[in-house]
Amino acid sequence: MVQDNIIKQRARKLRKNMTDAEWRLWRELRNRRLSNVKFRRQFPIGVYIVDFASVEKKLIIEIDGGQHSGAISYDGERTRFLEARGFRVIRFWNNDVLQNTAGVLERIAEFL
Repeated sequence: MVQDNIIKQRARKLRKNMTDAEWRLWRELRNRRLSNVKFRRQFPIGVYIVDFASVEKKLIIEIDGGQHSGAISYDGERTRFLEARGFRVIRFWNNDVLQNTAGVLERIAEFL
């Protein structure tokens, strides 16, 4: 119970402090703008908080910055946890979202 509250508080904080790439993608995903699919941002699943999730489509979108290049093992563990719960996880680099938003959206639409 205490851990759930901590995770929820952290998710709220992350929603208030999203990166430029996360904001850019969120503008395109919110309010069912992409394929009429509802996405949630900074959404807790178990002990993890994912960048964007469509619960109905069981799709998670992660936006990775440079800090993730050293977190391959952690990201793999996290992805296995999420996939074990029926989610598909796709990842994009920050610079891909910022420089090729249309291409990223097209790729997400393919998964939907």
